[in-house]
Amino acid sequence: MRLSCKVAAALLCLGSLLLLYLLAGSAAAPPRPPPAPSAPAPPLARRHPRLSRSPPRRSPAGGKLASARKPGEQKHSKEPSSLQCMHLAVVACGDRLEETLIMLKSAVLFSNRRLCFHIFAEDSLKPEFEKKLKEWPSSYTKKFEYNIYPITFSVGNAQEWKKLFKPCAAQRLFLPVILKDVDSLLYVDTDVLFLRPIDDIWHTLKEFNSTQLAAMAPEHEIPKIGWYSRFARHPYYGTTGVNSGVMLMNLTRIRNTQFKNSMIPSGLTWEEMLYPLYQKYKNYITWGDQDLLNIIFYFNPECLYVFPCQWNYRPDHCMYGSNCKGAEEEGVSILHGNRGVYHDDKQPTFKALYEVIRDFPFEDNLFQSLYYPLQSKFLDTVHTLCGRIPQVFLKQIEKTMKKVYENRVIVYLGANHRY
Repeated sequence: MRLSCKVAAALLCLGSLLLLYLLAGSAAAPPRPPPAPSAPAPPLARRHPRLSRSPPRRSPAGGKLASARKPGEQKHSKEPSSLQCMHLAVVACGDRLEETLIMLKSAVLFSNRRLCFHIFAEDSLKPEFEKKLKEWPSSYTKKFEYNIYPITFSVGNAQEWKKLFKPCAAQRLFLPVILKDVDSLLYVDTDVLFLRPIDDIWHTLKEFNSTQLAAMAPEHEIPKIGWYSRFARHPYYGTTGVNSGVMLMNLTRIRNTQFKNSMIPSGLTWEEMLYPLYQKYKNYITWGDQDLLNIIFYFNPECLYVFPCQWNYRPDHCMYGSNCKGAEEEGVSILHGNRGVYHDDKQPTFKALYEVIRDFPFEDNLFQSLYYPLQSKFLDTVHTLCGRIPQVFLKQIEKTMKKVYENRVIVYLGANHRY
């Protein structure tokens, strides 16, 4: 032990002497002469600078155009980065202007990442959309960009497609064909309300396996009271079918897939398949384009991802008694007020949510001007089966509003910290 200590002390002394020697040498050494000039080095190959992304430009339609891209060039099929926007599509015809605007409002209120709206509308509605969207405060309009498109059908008889089920509803079938530069997209009906950020359902794209290219929720949770299981005269997906009011799509995969079908032995592309499929089943379908989607995924079940009912919550989930377990546990994430329930008194709980979001002033306090009025309205709905479970409707929206305020506090504190 003593020997080790002596060795360590000796090494420490040697190290100290060496350090003093080096310091003395560097202090006494004369300055080095400048190097002799040499022949100039050959020039390096010039590297082209990476072009910075220019800010979006407004389109003549009142929306904004994405960064310039060569004709026919598509976006990369990878999941969009956090710097890119989440694409949301809707089709509006007839008297659906207000419903569509309230749906878009709910999307902007709660979402975190930037949104790109693709609004397909009749020509008469285009100036109305532009006028209303321009009236929104800048603190919200900076969170999205939009384009308005005419109603168009690339194959078959346009008038037939337009009259299928509801006016213009079949337009959703042609989104992969029309939006060639969009990789992934969330389509919703006009009568949908977001009660949490779109970011959350957008993340489902990462859960797709190698064959899945679209996601929808079941049409019903209980086969014995489901419509397809009781009345359908055509093939449909699974045991209860699927509802197309909320549909997440990887458009790139849809465009690149050959679909199995009941018409020819070989596969068909999405566009090739649509009109022949309609011609074969048009006398057997009731719900138009939704029935066609059910037929497609009946023959191609490996292509569909099924998300739980709280992502497409409809009156059927509570009007016969609560039957959406996911909503009971987590709350409603996306409300789908089909059957016109926002505009009559058959389902006052759904109507209350619609009216509160419609009447909410954009820059008011979310709790004072949205959540508390909603609680108050729900007190008048307890006589209905849906109104007896207010926590199902309130749980997710309360959680979402708390996150909104937490994010605002973090931003506020961060800004003050810089000063």
